[in-house]
Amino acid sequence: MTYKAVELSKLNVNRGNDRHGELENETAAIAWLFTHHQSQMKKLARDIADSGGIYEPPLVYPEGHSFIVFDGNRRITCMKLLANPKRAPSSELQKFFVGLKAEWGGSFPTKITCRVETDRDKIDEILFRRHTGSQGGVGQANWDGRMKTTFVNRTGKGGGLNVADEIEERLARANLLPERKKVPRSNLNRLLSAEPFRNRVGISAAKGKFQFIRKEEAVLPALARIVDDLANRRITLDDVWDVDRKSDYLDALEKEGILPTAADAIDVGGKQAAKGKADKTKGKPKAQKPQRRTRLIPDLDYGVAWSGRLQRHRAIWEELQFNLELESHPNAIAVLCRVLIELSVDNYIRQASLTTVVEPDALVKKLVGCAEDLGTKGKVPKRYLEVVRKARNMDAIISVDTLNKYVHSSSLAPAPDHLTAIWDTFAELIVHCLNE
Repeated sequence: MTYKAVELSKLNVNRGNDRHGELENETAAIAWLFTHHQSQMKKLARDIADSGGIYEPPLVYPEGHSFIVFDGNRRITCMKLLANPKRAPSSELQKFFVGLKAEWGGSFPTKITCRVETDRDKIDEILFRRHTGSQGGVGQANWDGRMKTTFVNRTGKGGGLNVADEIEERLARANLLPERKKVPRSNLNRLLSAEPFRNRVGISAAKGKFQFIRKEEAVLPALARIVDDLANRRITLDDVWDVDRKSDYLDALEKEGILPTAADAIDVGGKQAAKGKADKTKGKPKAQKPQRRTRLIPDLDYGVAWSGRLQRHRAIWEELQFNLELESHPNAIAVLCRVLIELSVDNYIRQASLTTVVEPDALVKKLVGCAEDLGTKGKVPKRYLEVVRKARNMDAIISVDTLNKYVHSSSLAPAPDHLTAIWDTFAELIVHCLNE
């Protein structure tokens, strides 16, 4: 740990801040803070202007010739906008920061004293122990449940089950651990911190339970290769730091034929189904009253790995999952649902270089084209592919034609039960398209 005076211009507001997950760049991160916390940000900026600086040194990590801010992004954002009000995300905020800058007493600082940490695992440990009080926006702000989830999905810390320990135990039993090398557990947990990445290597930690979702004899060699790469530093923390880099590494393993494939799939639910059948002899359980659906997207973890390029996709998803209620906002939900579906398939077409889909304005062709490509790769079953193909039907409620009419028709009004049926039909495809 060292403290160093760093030029303000060399401090980068973290585009991967756990408050919002990965965004495209620093500008997007600054805009997010004001979109979601404008009142607190303005209070903090005024406090900094009145105080003539910041008191708590930001926590930063050196990267090249600059530094990434890991704790203190709100403070550094305010300092950057005071230094250059034109960077504020709206004309109103630009005027606000011009006014604050005019009130600044003395010379404006060009350097900020920062706590510099070169160990990113230690940075995560520090972050894990902070954020315990907001003081109306002037102090550090609490993380809500989604922010904590983002932290766990990025680092693998605090998630309950230790995936690295489970993997090491199984590799040890199979005599597949690297010789005389320590398993880099923190980096292994970071790489496999979210279900999409775990599923790609053939395992799951859903509901706090470790299990194989591909044949064990296909999964263990893949895990052994990953552990060996990490232990021998062919892959380092830099290679598994964010969503894109994790995906790049797993993509490379897939191209080598290291990862298990759809041919290695196992019926994970088979034993449970058999158990359920046997339990019937113990007496029929009471039927529970189904819960009323209030929002389009249920409050479940769909296992989407939110990379920076999915910034708008995620914002729409969260509005549909946490904010807009079906009974009160069916029209807004209908339009956003269609937008999310189209943005998702466009992401898949771009990422998968799906050149066979040549009509950019025909959503139904893009939707079916993506589903067929996923089917060819063994990522969706034939049964589901047939369901998506039915989206061509012009007279069905669950169809692209219905989605288009929700946007353009003055006579067809979206109903909550129809909207939920559409979501439940296309959700699997949307998640696959977002995770490409």
